[in-house]
Amino acid sequence: MAPFIEAQDLYKTYHIGKVEVPALRGISFSVERGEFVSVVGPSGSGKSTLFYVLGGLTRVDSGRVVLDGADFTKLSDAERTRMRKSKIGFVFQKFNLLPTLSARANIDVALDIAGKNGNRDDAYLERIVGLLGLTSRLQHRPSELSGGEQQRVALARALANKPAIVLADEPTGNLDSRNSEIVLSMLRGSNRELGQTVLMITHNPEAAEFGDRVIHMRDGEIVPPERDPQWTGHH
Repeated sequence: MAPFIEAQDLYKTYHIGKVEVPALRGISFSVERGEFVSVVGPSGSGKSTLFYVLGGLTRVDSGRVVLDGADFTKLSDAERTRMRKSKIGFVFQKFNLLPTLSARANIDVALDIAGKNGNRDDAYLERIVGLLGLTSRLQHRPSELSGGEQQRVALARALANKPAIVLADEPTGNLDSRNSEIVLSMLRGSNRELGQTVLMITHNPEAAEFGDRVIHMRDGEIVPPERDPQWTGHH
Protein backbone atom coordinates (compact mmCIF):
# COMPACT_ATOMS: atom_id res chain seq x y z
CA MET A 1 0.00 0.00 0.00
CA ALA A 2 1.28 3.49 -0.82
CA PRO A 3 2.42 5.67 2.11
CA PHE A 4 -0.11 8.18 3.42
CA ILE A 5 2.39 11.03 3.04
CA GLU A 6 5.28 10.99 0.63
CA ALA A 7 7.76 13.85 0.50
CA GLN A 8 10.15 13.62 -2.43
CA ASP A 9 13.26 15.80 -2.76
CA LEU A 10 11.72 18.98 -1.29
CA TYR A 11 13.58 22.25 -1.78
CA LYS A 12 12.42 25.62 -0.45
CA THR A 13 14.43 28.86 -0.27
CA TYR A 14 13.22 32.13 1.23
CA HIS A 15 14.41 35.41 -0.29
CA ILE A 16 14.89 38.10 2.35
CA GLY A 17 16.01 41.19 0.51
CA LYS A 18 19.03 40.04 -1.46
CA VAL A 19 19.78 37.19 0.91
CA GLU A 20 18.78 33.62 0.07
CA VAL A 21 17.88 31.48 3.08
CA PRO A 22 17.55 27.79 2.22
CA ALA A 23 14.89 26.22 4.46
CA LEU A 24 14.55 22.76 2.90
CA ARG A 25 17.43 21.11 1.06
CA GLY A 26 16.37 17.87 -0.59
CA ILE A 27 14.03 16.43 2.07
CA SER A 28 12.60 12.97 1.33
CA PHE A 29 10.64 10.68 3.67
CA SER A 30 7.30 8.91 3.92
CA VAL A 31 4.71 8.36 6.64
CA GLU A 32 2.47 5.30 6.72
CA ARG A 33 -1.27 5.57 7.33
CA GLY A 34 -1.94 5.49 11.08
CA GLU A 35 1.66 6.27 12.03
CA PHE A 36 2.64 8.91 14.65
CA VAL A 37 5.86 10.60 13.51
CA SER A 38 7.75 13.31 15.43
CA VAL A 39 10.02 15.73 13.56
CA VAL A 40 12.66 17.28 15.81
CA GLY A 41 15.42 19.78 15.29
CA PRO A 42 16.78 23.07 16.62
CA SER A 43 15.30 26.43 15.73
CA GLY A 44 16.07 27.25 12.09
CA SER A 45 16.35 23.59 11.04
CA GLY A 46 13.46 23.93 8.57
CA LYS A 47 10.91 21.88 10.50
CA SER A 48 8.21 24.59 10.55
CA THR A 49 8.66 25.17 6.82
CA LEU A 50 8.19 21.42 6.36
CA PHE A 51 4.96 21.65 8.40
CA TYR A 52 3.59 24.41 6.13
CA VAL A 53 4.60 22.52 3.00
CA LEU A 54 3.02 19.23 4.13
CA GLY A 55 -0.17 21.08 5.08
CA GLY A 56 -0.41 22.70 1.66
CA LEU A 57 -0.04 26.15 3.25
CA THR A 58 3.05 27.04 1.22
CA ARG A 59 4.51 25.77 -2.04
CA VAL A 60 7.94 24.23 -2.54
CA ASP A 61 10.45 25.42 -5.14
CA SER A 62 10.89 21.83 -6.33
CA GLY A 63 9.96 18.31 -5.27
CA ARG A 64 6.63 16.61 -4.62
CA VAL A 65 4.27 16.11 -1.68
CA VAL A 66 1.76 13.31 -2.14
CA LEU A 67 -0.95 13.19 0.54
CA ASP A 68 -3.34 10.24 0.50
CA GLY A 69 -2.64 9.65 -3.19
CA ALA A 70 -3.09 13.30 -4.27
CA ASP A 71 -0.05 15.25 -5.47
CA PHE A 72 -0.28 18.56 -3.56
CA THR A 73 2.24 20.13 -5.88
CA LYS A 74 -0.07 19.67 -8.89
CA LEU A 75 -3.32 20.86 -7.26
CA SER A 76 -4.81 24.30 -7.84
CA ASP A 77 -5.16 26.62 -4.83
CA ALA A 78 -8.89 25.79 -4.62
CA GLU A 79 -8.17 22.03 -4.69
CA ARG A 80 -5.48 22.39 -2.02
CA THR A 81 -7.91 24.32 0.18
CA ARG A 82 -10.55 21.58 -0.25
CA MET A 83 -7.98 18.93 0.62
CA ARG A 84 -6.95 20.81 3.77
CA LYS A 85 -10.56 21.21 4.89
CA SER A 86 -11.48 17.57 4.42
CA LYS A 87 -8.31 15.70 5.35
CA ILE A 88 -6.12 17.75 7.72
CA GLY A 89 -6.49 18.92 11.31
CA PHE A 90 -4.00 21.65 12.27
CA VAL A 91 -2.66 22.39 15.75
CA PHE A 92 -0.50 25.52 16.03
CA GLN A 93 1.74 26.66 18.86
CA LYS A 94 -0.11 29.99 19.10
CA PHE A 95 -3.59 28.40 19.46
CA ASN A 96 -5.15 30.61 16.69
CA LEU A 97 -8.53 30.74 18.44
CA LEU A 98 -11.11 33.37 17.47
CA PRO A 99 -11.24 35.76 20.47
CA THR A 100 -14.92 36.72 20.18
CA LEU A 101 -16.20 33.13 20.11
CA SER A 102 -16.75 30.71 22.97
CA ALA A 103 -14.66 27.54 23.23
CA ARG A 104 -17.57 25.52 21.80
CA ALA A 105 -18.03 27.92 18.88
CA ASN A 106 -14.29 27.76 18.16
CA ILE A 107 -14.51 23.96 17.97
CA ASP A 108 -17.61 24.17 15.74
CA VAL A 109 -15.71 26.41 13.30
CA ALA A 110 -13.78 23.36 12.09
CA LEU A 111 -17.04 21.56 11.28
CA ASP A 112 -18.40 24.64 9.46
CA ILE A 113 -15.25 24.96 7.38
CA ALA A 114 -15.31 21.27 6.47
CA GLY A 115 -19.04 21.49 5.68
CA LYS A 116 -19.78 18.80 8.26
CA ASN A 117 -21.94 20.70 10.72
CA GLY A 118 -25.10 19.04 9.42
CA ASN A 119 -23.45 15.66 9.79
CA ARG A 120 -21.86 16.03 13.21
CA ASP A 121 -21.11 13.20 15.57
CA ASP A 122 -22.11 14.72 18.90
CA ALA A 123 -21.14 11.67 20.94
CA TYR A 124 -17.64 11.78 19.46
CA LEU A 125 -17.32 15.53 20.12
CA GLU A 126 -18.48 15.16 23.73
CA ARG A 127 -15.94 12.37 24.24
CA ILE A 128 -13.07 14.51 22.93
CA VAL A 129 -14.16 17.48 25.03
CA GLY A 130 -14.43 15.24 28.11
CA LEU A 131 -11.03 13.63 27.56
CA LEU A 132 -9.48 17.08 27.23
CA GLY A 133 -11.15 18.24 30.47
CA LEU A 134 -13.09 21.02 28.73
CA THR A 135 -16.71 20.10 29.47
CA SER A 136 -17.21 22.90 32.01
CA ARG A 137 -15.25 25.48 29.97
CA LEU A 138 -17.15 25.42 26.67
CA GLN A 139 -19.04 28.69 27.22
CA HIS A 140 -15.85 30.64 28.01
CA ARG A 141 -14.04 32.84 25.50
CA PRO A 142 -10.28 32.38 24.94
CA SER A 143 -9.45 35.38 27.17
CA GLU A 144 -11.16 33.56 30.07
CA LEU A 145 -9.15 30.37 29.56
CA SER A 146 -5.61 29.51 30.62
CA GLY A 147 -2.97 28.86 27.95
CA GLY A 148 -3.29 25.13 28.57
CA GLU A 149 -7.07 25.25 28.16
CA GLN A 150 -6.73 27.29 24.96
CA GLN A 151 -4.38 24.71 23.47
CA ARG A 152 -6.77 21.94 24.45
CA VAL A 153 -9.60 23.80 22.69
CA ALA A 154 -7.33 24.13 19.64
CA LEU A 155 -6.70 20.37 19.73
CA ALA A 156 -10.42 19.61 20.06
CA ARG A 157 -11.00 21.86 17.03
CA ALA A 158 -8.32 19.99 15.06
CA LEU A 159 -9.91 16.62 15.88
CA ALA A 160 -13.56 17.72 15.49
CA ASN A 161 -14.12 16.67 11.89
CA LYS A 162 -12.15 13.39 12.23
CA PRO A 163 -9.34 14.39 9.87
CA ALA A 164 -7.27 11.66 8.27
CA ILE A 165 -4.11 13.40 9.49
CA VAL A 166 -3.32 15.78 12.34
CA LEU A 167 -0.40 18.17 11.73
CA ALA A 168 0.82 19.69 15.00
CA ASP A 169 3.46 22.44 15.09
CA GLU A 170 5.07 22.71 18.57
CA PRO A 171 1.72 21.85 20.25
CA THR A 172 3.33 21.94 23.72
CA GLY A 173 5.63 24.91 23.05
CA ASN A 174 3.71 27.30 25.34
CA LEU A 175 2.49 24.77 27.91
CA ASP A 176 3.49 23.61 31.38
CA SER A 177 4.28 19.93 31.93
CA ARG A 178 0.76 18.98 33.06
CA ASN A 179 -0.98 20.50 30.03
CA SER A 180 1.75 19.14 27.74
CA GLU A 181 1.01 15.65 29.04
CA ILE A 182 -2.75 16.08 28.40
CA VAL A 183 -2.22 17.33 24.83
CA LEU A 184 0.35 14.66 23.95
CA SER A 185 -1.74 11.86 25.46
CA MET A 186 -4.73 13.05 23.44
CA LEU A 187 -2.71 13.08 20.21
CA ARG A 188 -1.46 9.59 21.02
CA GLY A 189 -5.01 8.47 21.84
CA SER A 190 -6.50 9.87 18.61
CA ASN A 191 -3.72 8.10 16.74
CA ARG A 192 -4.31 4.73 18.41
CA GLU A 193 -8.09 4.75 18.83
CA LEU A 194 -9.18 6.63 15.71
CA GLY A 195 -6.34 5.48 13.46
CA GLN A 196 -5.40 9.07 12.69
CA THR A 197 -2.02 9.72 11.17
CA VAL A 198 -0.15 12.28 13.29
CA LEU A 199 2.89 14.33 12.29
CA MET A 200 4.19 16.50 15.10
CA ILE A 201 6.91 19.16 14.86
CA THR A 202 8.71 19.71 18.17
CA HIS A 203 12.03 20.82 19.61
CA ASN A 204 11.31 18.88 22.81
CA PRO A 205 12.91 15.39 22.97
CA GLU A 206 10.46 14.24 25.69
CA ALA A 207 7.47 15.24 23.53
CA ALA A 208 9.05 13.58 20.48
CA GLU A 209 9.12 10.23 22.26
CA PHE A 210 5.32 10.06 22.16
CA GLY A 211 5.70 9.22 18.46
CA ASP A 212 6.35 5.82 16.88
CA ARG A 213 9.34 7.25 15.05
CA VAL A 214 11.50 10.37 15.17
CA ILE A 215 12.86 12.26 12.14
CA HIS A 216 15.77 14.59 12.93
CA MET A 217 16.30 17.80 10.95
CA ARG A 218 19.25 20.15 10.86
CA ASP A 219 19.98 22.98 8.39
CA GLY A 220 17.11 21.97 6.12
CA GLU A 221 18.12 18.33 5.86
CA ILE A 222 17.21 15.05 7.53
CA VAL A 223 20.15 13.86 9.61
CA PRO A 224 20.96 10.81 11.76
CA PRO A 225 20.19 11.27 15.52
CA GLU A 226 23.87 11.59 16.40
CA ARG A 227 24.03 14.83 14.39
CA ASP A 228 21.29 16.36 16.55
CA PRO A 229 23.08 17.75 19.65
CA GLN A 230 19.81 18.12 21.59
CA TRP A 231 19.03 14.47 21.08
CA THR A 232 22.56 13.25 21.83
CA GLY A 233 22.47 15.04 25.17
CA HIS A 234 19.03 13.66 25.91
CA HIS A 235 19.89 9.99 25.47
